Amino acid sequence: QVQLVESGGGLVQAGGSLRLSCKASLPSFTINIIGWYRQAAGKQRERVATLHSSGRPSYANFAQGRFTISSNEAKTTIDLQMNNLTPDDTAVYYCYTGGLDKARERPGDYWGQGTQVTVSS
Repeated sequence: QVQLVESGGGLVQAGGSLRLSCKASLPSFTINIIGWYRQAAGKQRERVATLHSSGRPSYANFAQGRFTISSNEAKTTIDLQMNNLTPDDTAVYYCYTGGLDKARERPGDYWGQGTQVTVSS
């Protein structure tokens, strides 16, 4: 069973940093993409940063230059280093993966339960 568990959220002042971590259990699953999304109150969920199976990172415009996504080789730990945070970064951050669920022989998408990030001004 695919499981994604996030940690590292919390309260930080504007200009501060946080490091989020996602522990992924991915039995019989071939990753196509894995990474981070976020959802602020009253807004749609949006992509923050993702890693392609090749290891190539991709960032949303707002994350470019401030956030860094990284992983171990097996992509069972996905970290998001967030620097120079602003109140606009306040949201629930979700770990996400999409790929091939070999046990079910079909594509699959999975989400973690989310971790709250609050940035005070």
